[in-house]
Amino acid sequence: MTKAEIVTVIANKTGIEKVSIMAAVEAFMETIKGNLCKGENVYLRGFGSFIVKRRAEKTGRNISKNTTIIIPAHNIPSFKPAKTFVIDVKTKVK
Repeated sequence: MTKAEIVTVIANKTGIEKVSIMAAVEAFMETIKGNLCKGENVYLRGFGSFIVKRRAEKTGRNISKNTTIIIPAHNIPSFKPAKTFVIDVKTKVK
């Protein structure tokens, strides 16, 4: 499902104009991105958590040059679904 499809479904369910829905969805995503960039997690009860995970420094390989490289420690965004969300997906997806 794409962002445009999400906007269409919400507009059909609520009767609100697609332009307003698109603005709300964009603002929602920008808020989540902004908080994750600041290192703050976002918790949505019953849905899940958008969290920042810290990856430790590690050794990797450049296979084209056959050399060892150091991959520095870094942060990555992650999503952890709520237990109820996981149960719903497990029982309803066929």
